[in-house]
Amino acid sequence: MFKFARAVLLGLFLGLYALAHDNSGIVKYSSVEMYEPTPMPDRIVLTWEDNPATTQSITWRTDTSVKKAFVQIAVANASGRDLNPDLFEAKTLFFQSDINQAHYHSITIRSLNPNTLYVYRVGDGVNWSEYFHFKTASSYPEPFSFIYFGDAQNEVRTHWSRVFREAFRDAPRASFILHAGDLVDIKDMDSNWGEWHEGPDWVNATIPLLATPGNHEYVKYSEAKRTAPEISAHWQPQFVFPIQNIPDERLKETVYYLDYQGVRFISLDSNIAQEEQVPWIRSVLEKNPNKWTVVTFHHPIYSPGTDRDNPHLRKLWKPLFDEFKVDLVLNGHDHVYSRTGDLAGAKVENVPNGYQQAYDPDVGTVYVVSVSGPKMYEFTKGNYAKKILEDTQLYQIIKISGNDLRFQAFDATGNLYDEFKLKKHKNKPNQLIELSK
Repeated sequence: MFKFARAVLLGLFLGLYALAHDNSGIVKYSSVEMYEPTPMPDRIVLTWEDNPATTQSITWRTDTSVKKAFVQIAVANASGRDLNPDLFEAKTLFFQSDINQAHYHSITIRSLNPNTLYVYRVGDGVNWSEYFHFKTASSYPEPFSFIYFGDAQNEVRTHWSRVFREAFRDAPRASFILHAGDLVDIKDMDSNWGEWHEGPDWVNATIPLLATPGNHEYVKYSEAKRTAPEISAHWQPQFVFPIQNIPDERLKETVYYLDYQGVRFISLDSNIAQEEQVPWIRSVLEKNPNKWTVVTFHHPIYSPGTDRDNPHLRKLWKPLFDEFKVDLVLNGHDHVYSRTGDLAGAKVENVPNGYQQAYDPDVGTVYVVSVSGPKMYEFTKGNYAKKILEDTQLYQIIKISGNDLRFQAFDATGNLYDEFKLKKHKNKPNQLIELSK
């Protein structure tokens, strides 16, 4: 009897195992139950659609029973008592995913005080989240840091989450987190986005993020059914970014800029309408009053993959970066780490057209490609780069203070791999100072 019961249990276990795994042994859990929305707020994210010194955008998700949603917000104090928070009603959007129906709620709080710590919570009046803190930016250039991630994309819950948390351990006071595209693998799969939210968890509710879309935020699951590219249906409901005289409606909340404490951050969309963005890029760079300029988009200007070169993109956008001496360009897509730098005296051969001056000391722009998830590619060309690394998950911490920009790249276990400094000089290109071996 015992042997029979054990055999039945073993058979049941093997059957469930087979349902939950594919031939690779990777767990295929039931996303329907795991990522079901409830009346309690989840997927809370801070972004900006306007000035980070005086506004804060907040989005979150509930089930469809929540018809009205609110934010309570106040200046934070040390006791948590006598807050007397202001109450604001959010906009509510119905959303049909591949596995469930939900309501997404969003609001931009305005007229905030610069350089001030606020406390807030979201809910429907009965079901409230916990209280979170966020801090508005200063109105003036002041030192700050941010975290930069290349593609998360695959096995996000299993392997990317630890990279995010290691980065947060190293930079818990980062002002925001920048994602250079391919946040997920399958653009409209709710479980993919559920994993992506689960990695940062509550951190997204207290540290804002900037994101630019990758090709996996555009491509269809089945290439046979691929139509004209459209951004993931999840993008706009869960992220609120600026809309600034974009040249094409399809670029809404993917092409934008934000000024943060003396730095202009520019997100471009390398997936579509590349030529249409050229006049917009010129305008944003020409009218830039900030000391520093950081640009992010998904596909690299300088790809470390022979079959992944982007000569058309390089021809369109690099002359603008050169003309206006953009300081730093942050990319993803190629699932390796590469970083340009001065190769004076080095022998650079057999590189594609346009790579000979991947780092031009008369311009000073540094180009970085990085990856944070576990999907890896190989280098098929890398002699244009100062630093290259494959088969490694990484995160980057960037600190900007006055005339100095300090860049550090760490592997998933927290070991420093690459470090350099850009030093700004009046009427001269940046000085690139190598700090790693």
